[in-house]
Amino acid sequence: MRVSDIEQLFTPTAVAVFGASDSEGSIGGMVFRNLLAGGFKGNAYAINPKYKEVAGEPCYRDLDQLDKHVDLALIATPADRVPEILNQCGGYGVKVAVVHSAGFGEYGERGINLQERMVEAARSNRIRVLGPNCIGAMRPQHGLNASVGQDLPRRGNVALVSQSGAICTAMIDWSERRRIGFSAMVSLGAAADVDFGDVLDYLALDSQTQCILLYVEGIRNARHFMSGLRAAARLKPVVVVKAGRHPAGTRAVKSHTGAYVGSADVFRAVTERAGVVQVSSLDQLFAAAQVFGTRRRLTGDRIAVITNGGGPGVLAADRIIELGLSLAQISDTTRQTLEKALPDHWSHGNPIDIIGDAPPERYRLALDACLADPEVDGVLCILAPLVFGDPVATAEQVIAAAKDSRKPVLACWMGGKRVAEAQELLAEHDVPHFDSPEVAIDAFSFLATHQRNQKLLMQSPGPLSQEDAPDVEGARLIIEGVMAEGRKTLGTVEAKAILSAFRIPTMQAVLTRTPNEALMAAQALGFPVVMKINSPDLEHKSDVDGVRLNIDDAQSVRRTFTEIVERAKRLRPDARMEGITVEHMASTRAARELMIGVTRDRIFGPVISFGAGGTKVEVLEDRALGLPPLNAFIIQTMIDHTRIVRLMGAFQHMPPMNRVALAKILQRVSEMVCELPEIISMDINPLIGNDKDVVAVDARIKVDYRPPQQTTYGHMAIHPYPSHLIERVQLPDGKDLVIRPIRPEDAQMEQEFVRGLSEQTKYFRFMQAIKELTPEMLVRFTQIDYDREMALIGVVEHDGSDVQVGVARYMARPGGEACEFAIVVSDTWRNLGIGARLMRSLMQNARSRGFRVMDGEVLSANSRMLALVKSLGFRIESDPQDMAVKWVSKVL
Repeated sequence: MRVSDIEQLFTPTAVAVFGASDSEGSIGGMVFRNLLAGGFKGNAYAINPKYKEVAGEPCYRDLDQLDKHVDLALIATPADRVPEILNQCGGYGVKVAVVHSAGFGEYGERGINLQERMVEAARSNRIRVLGPNCIGAMRPQHGLNASVGQDLPRRGNVALVSQSGAICTAMIDWSERRRIGFSAMVSLGAAADVDFGDVLDYLALDSQTQCILLYVEGIRNARHFMSGLRAAARLKPVVVVKAGRHPAGTRAVKSHTGAYVGSADVFRAVTERAGVVQVSSLDQLFAAAQVFGTRRRLTGDRIAVITNGGGPGVLAADRIIELGLSLAQISDTTRQTLEKALPDHWSHGNPIDIIGDAPPERYRLALDACLADPEVDGVLCILAPLVFGDPVATAEQVIAAAKDSRKPVLACWMGGKRVAEAQELLAEHDVPHFDSPEVAIDAFSFLATHQRNQKLLMQSPGPLSQEDAPDVEGARLIIEGVMAEGRKTLGTVEAKAILSAFRIPTMQAVLTRTPNEALMAAQALGFPVVMKINSPDLEHKSDVDGVRLNIDDAQSVRRTFTEIVERAKRLRPDARMEGITVEHMASTRAARELMIGVTRDRIFGPVISFGAGGTKVEVLEDRALGLPPLNAFIIQTMIDHTRIVRLMGAFQHMPPMNRVALAKILQRVSEMVCELPEIISMDINPLIGNDKDVVAVDARIKVDYRPPQQTTYGHMAIHPYPSHLIERVQLPDGKDLVIRPIRPEDAQMEQEFVRGLSEQTKYFRFMQAIKELTPEMLVRFTQIDYDREMALIGVVEHDGSDVQVGVARYMARPGGEACEFAIVVSDTWRNLGIGARLMRSLMQNARSRGFRVMDGEVLSANSRMLALVKSLGFRIESDPQDMAVKWVSKVL
């Protein structure tokens, strides 16, 4: 299956530069000269009707005069000529175009219309467009400099993708001093067509790229971004720096690129869930590139610090604690080794101060001991340029030790001129080195964050839990009834009814409209009671002193009713007063006040928050965010990220809180968010928890109509595991076949399935000889996003265990109307109709997702597959460029 259709952006064989010129300051001239100077191994053509020659090379009027194959077009002409050029490119095999020209969406309504014409021309000619208004792209290994105004950087394994051309040029310039090499550089510009998701798809499987750096200002298509981000992060480290984290920066970003910008804390939750490391500065981006470029990873967060000075060691230790890492507790064996080898007055602990006169051999001994210690996950070596010691020789010892170790080793050679040669040596041998202990520990924290976030990436929760199914339809009817009355805010009783439909424990609330009704409700519920104002126009009841607690007699109930109503009318005469709710007073024994909220981020959709509750929730700002769907692992991670988690254990004679009950409520809230896209926001505050149970005391829910064309779960940035697609059918031999979407935990079963295929079947499926799936292929095949791709596996029970007998999958093509399929069935399970059943289920799913066409390539020799697709109504055509391949397609 094709994974990316922008390959020619990185590996073209023939490039045409439209607007090439010898005029000084010409963008087209700079692009053409850069292409020639970079050592591009393919053919480069200048296109400009005004010139016969550019930079000493022939210049052609247009592609008709050139009349040669071109697969990449670089366009630097006036903006209004771009659609015409794309139409011409369509007839000459051009696959990708880079539009350097400005004057599109950033120039108001006329520019927006022109940009739409450009995109329409590109799509009608099946050309992917990078830009407009972009620097371009670079591929150092191929000598490809399809960019404006800069030499190619050194070759390396780091890819940079940026929405800012200025950031690209600055980082490439800075990288030379840091000796960081690049596998690719892409400037997205306005990203009218090719966006982060497209480039990430390519880089995820690019063998030359080991680490991906992203500079992000804003996101337009959250689902596409998340899909590409997660696909790449499953295979290699992805590091993101986000601009516009604060309001002033956000305004600057909007004026700069017109990009949509999500909330900063929501974006951090997005990156965590995607298995990505987010940093806050370009310096940190470079630091991350250094540590991830070595391919060594932390298996824990226990850091040992070796230093020839006490002060730098203390700074490193402080930063370790501040970042939530652990100072390694060195083992007794390591301690004994160090006792024998180090001077008597060494520090006898971690940081390991080996004294200022430490020769290179002493560093090596301490480093070898730490790397051999199972209690140590990584080591930082610090050298201060004292009178004693040899920075270069010590660097050589560190390089030798690091080369033989699977654990990460970082170096901090402090100073300037005296350590410059040693720093160069460390860089040449790919030992990450930093100017200060704090920055080095920051780099370690990126490795630890990556390890932690990868666990979140592996989670694939479904929309609903398997126990005590909620009354989704009942909750939806309540919401529809509210909106039918022209309201968007649910009353307290309605909100609690929604919670109850999803099995969330609540304090029963009775809506009363007179003092006597309130009294009867209090008598029925039992004293003491709580009385609350009920108004759809009041964001917070406390704003009008609308909540009274511990009312324990009849006279107080009637008096309180009158006081609350009168005060509310005086303070907010414009607010609608629907009455007073009466509830039994929740027990305050061993109680913790918590809060669960739902907000709708305008880019990434619904987000669930958890933290400290009560009236001071905005002041305390103690919350953790999570993108639905949630599961037990994600929920526990959210809880552990808050400060109030420290109060959930036993303290001050209070028993520990029931975290199991709390986790169940968060799971139920996740189900609400998945199944009820009408919910725009929700606050459960306070949520009272003790050692026995957790109860929602108050709730507020706002709703709105869902867009009519929105697909199931289309309101969410992460598609839940589609458990509704699981089906069970009986095979002709009487065995039950379970057809279901693949999950990450199916990796071993998928590998065994492929290993068990005959050599011919493997060749027919992959169109090449393979023995088994590589680790990268296994991740790519089992960890999917269920949105633009689907993989349905057939599973049967055989000899007491589940066995995979087939798999059918599709992947969306750009534009969203077509998808490409692939299918394979085990040789030992043929002639049972498994392939047909898998394909029918796959086609049904693709149809429901809005795809109009399903197509694919089948080898001409694969007669079984051709017979199968023919029986399913596929059209079969020969590939004019390869007679060994048949092109099959079906309108869904």
